[in-house]
Amino acid sequence: MKANEDNFISLIKKRREEGIRYVMERYGGLLASIVGKRLYCMPDRIDECMNDIFFGIWNNIGSYDPERSSFKSWAAGVARFHAIDYLRKYGKQPDQTALEEVELAEEDENLRQLVEQELSEETKALLACLKPKDREVFTRLFLQEQDVETVSAQMGIPREAVYNKVSRGKRKMRRFAESSGR
Repeated sequence: MKANEDNFISLIKKRREEGIRYVMERYGGLLASIVGKRLYCMPDRIDECMNDIFFGIWNNIGSYDPERSSFKSWAAGVARFHAIDYLRKYGKQPDQTALEEVELAEEDENLRQLVEQELSEETKALLACLKPKDREVFTRLFLQEQDVETVSAQMGIPREAVYNKVSRGKRKMRRFAESSGR
């Protein structure tokens, strides 16, 4: 018998594999996204957790009540609980880092520094098209992450003028970026 939306639950209850295969095909993506969201820090555990979820659905199909919720919602709940259990179970284990991972972390740090340097150079080039006072406003707001009130008070200009400088500066930088092909 071929599984479909109308009979897959009864197939699982009868212990027919076609039913659980249908769940894997139809709802696997949803369940994987739920697990992936919670176990993003443990990618090596995601497949194992997915297997446990399908096994849990297989073993606990009798607790599914179509009166209370849709199968999709029920299966999503099963996935959430399994993912949380995995976080509790494996999240407390001491971190076992392999030598290769340490080397990759160093390479990642070098890459991060290179990207930051390139972004810094691009930022300087973009800010260079602004007048010195406007450049200082942008630097304080977006690089030093000061709030508008602080910039206004320290530079002695009204809040509205800060907003106007930002608005005009963005337009000017956008035109500069478009004309220079950035």
